[in-house]
Amino acid sequence: MHNLNEIIDDLKLDRHLKIEDVPNIDLYMDQVIQLFEETYKDTKRNDEEKILTKTMINNYAKGKLFFPIKNKKYSKEHLLLISLIYQLKGALSISDIKTVLSGLNDKITEEDFELDAFYNRYLGLVENNVKDFYAHVNKKEQEVKEEVDKLSVPNPKELEQILLIASLVNLSNYYRKTAERLVDQLQEQKEEV
Repeated sequence: MHNLNEIIDDLKLDRHLKIEDVPNIDLYMDQVIQLFEETYKDTKRNDEEKILTKTMINNYAKGKLFFPIKNKKYSKEHLLLISLIYQLKGALSISDIKTVLSGLNDKITEEDFELDAFYNRYLGLVENNVKDFYAHVNKKEQEVKEEVDKLSVPNPKELEQILLIASLVNLSNYYRKTAERLVDQLQEQKEEV
C-alpha cells in the first residue's frame, strides 16, 4: 500500500472555490465551467472526469437548486451555491440538495443575507475536517494493521488494503446516512411552518 498520507495529499482536499477566486462581475456559463475546471482540476480521479458541465448547470437550474439567473449570467452567489452543490452531490441526491439549499436560496432572495460570510464559515469547517481526516485515517490504518496481524497470514499488505477500503466505505456510509437523516429533519421542519 502506498503511503496513506501521500494518497490523501494527492486528493487535494484543500482545493475549494474561495471568495477571492470569484470575480466581481457576473459570468456566463462557459466562464463558470472554466472557473470550476481550473479550481478543481487537481482533484479529479482521472482526466475523463468532468467537474462541471452545461448539462449539470442546466439540471441544477431546472431543479431549482439555486435562484434564477439574470441575463444568462451567474452572480457570485450563484457560484458559491454551485460550489456547495458540487460538494454535496458526492453524497446526497439532487432532491436532498434542493432541500438543503432551499433555505439559503430564500435568504439570498428575500433577506439581506451575507452568503459570503456563511460560505467562509463553511470553508473554515472544511479546513478543520481535512486535519481531522488525516488523523482519523491514519488511526484507521493502524487499527487495520493490528486486525490483520491477528490473522497471522503471510504477505498481509493486500488484506490490509482491502480491510482499510471496507472500513473507510463503512464510515462513509455512516456519514452519508446521518446527513440524509438531517436532511429529512430539515424537510420536516419546513413542512411544519
